[in-house]
Amino acid sequence: LSRFRTLEDSCTAALGGLMSTSLDREKLAAEFAGTYVLVFTVGCAVLSGSPLAVLAIASVLMVLVYALGGVSGGHFNPAVSAGVAMMGIIDVKTMFSYMAMQMLAGVTAGFSYRVLFGRAFNLQPSAGFSWVGAGVVELIYTMVLVFVVLNTACTKGYFDSKAGTQFYGLAIGFVVLAGGVAGGWISGGAFNPAVAVGVDLASFDTGFGYCVIYVLVELLAGVAAAGLTRLVRPYQMKDGSSGEIIKPYAKYLCEFFGTFVLVFTVGLNVVQGGGNIAAVLSIAASLIVMIYAVSDVSGGHLNPAVTFALWARGSQEMHAKEVALYVSAQLVGGVFGALLFAGLTGKSFPLGPGAGFNWVSVTVVEFIFTALLCFVVLSVASLNRSRNLTDFYAFAIGFCVIVAGYAAGSISGACLNPAVSLGIDAAHFAWHQRIGSSLAYILVQLLGGGFAALLFALTRGDEMKGCRVFRMSA
Repeated sequence: LSRFRTLEDSCTAALGGLMSTSLDREKLAAEFAGTYVLVFTVGCAVLSGSPLAVLAIASVLMVLVYALGGVSGGHFNPAVSAGVAMMGIIDVKTMFSYMAMQMLAGVTAGFSYRVLFGRAFNLQPSAGFSWVGAGVVELIYTMVLVFVVLNTACTKGYFDSKAGTQFYGLAIGFVVLAGGVAGGWISGGAFNPAVAVGVDLASFDTGFGYCVIYVLVELLAGVAAAGLTRLVRPYQMKDGSSGEIIKPYAKYLCEFFGTFVLVFTVGLNVVQGGGNIAAVLSIAASLIVMIYAVSDVSGGHLNPAVTFALWARGSQEMHAKEVALYVSAQLVGGVFGALLFAGLTGKSFPLGPGAGFNWVSVTVVEFIFTALLCFVVLSVASLNRSRNLTDFYAFAIGFCVIVAGYAAGSISGACLNPAVSLGIDAAHFAWHQRIGSSLAYILVQLLGGGFAALLFALTRGDEMKGCRVFRMSA
């Protein structure tokens, strides 16, 4: 016990030395405090054995971002600081100072929860996985985390659509919910070098060393996220101002990446089996965060049925060629995400009716809940700009997945998305040489999207501009 207290005293002394520099002390104090509470919560949640530990961790990150984001930017993660620096938002000196405070806080918090519980836990890949598998999970979800930070909290969207919005903290925290539940069973779900180092050092007497791999992968992910952000937002200036219109390739890249993340998350959750009580929450969270990140670039469809519904509704932006390009990007992203989760886990699963149900049941629930999802998209995000929801649109859309997942998951799997259906089928074929029923799912889901446009025409006639499936009479 005395060894741990001595280390904490040393950390406090080091903190005081760094705080005496010319950098803003308030910012450094905010980064230390926020990272400390985050890592301490990680340790307490894991060691307490709570089945919803990930929700606690996601929630503490969210509230800390809201509480301290106005002071330091609310990074609490060296990978985030690296990505922000790559965007030119902070300078190199600030980046390294933030990183030092974050690492110091992580180590201090690690030993704090060890003293509190009298034990710790190892940072390492789970049984059956190598450092490569764990590295893939850490790379993807750390990249998603930093990408969401950069695209919700560090930028102004096209046409200043994100100016003054309040959803950034929720979006950032929900990345941890999505990735922690989906990939935590493989890598532990650190997604943060300060967490990795703090957890690894706290358990130094039972195993140490994986933090080196985790830190390198996570920092690489932060840099990659900044590179992807520059590709989809080439106009972005240091002050967040915009200077160019949307590049066509940026829209399709956003649709590809967002759908890839969604299907990858779906697969990792489903292959865990029925014991994963938070699977639906994780999948919904992945959709929510990616919509928030890319909606002002591509619209954040991430679903061919949504794209079809917008075309059928008469959206001026959705002409036939654009629909084809969007759907192609979504389907390719879905297949890539599915092949990756199957290759990573060595598992896949078929599409089809659940136990005790038939294809009529599948058709009914996929049609109704896909129509619900598409209708909500049309109703909260495709109206006249002054009438759209500004903060909770992605929340409303994502909760359609929660509705369908818990209501109909046991019947059809609650795909609601042709890209998910095709990806699942492609992965199952690649691993088991069995083609499933994705074409039937896709047809029903597209019909659901068309019906959503019809229902929108009936309920929102003043918003219609030449609906292709239903024209309001004069």
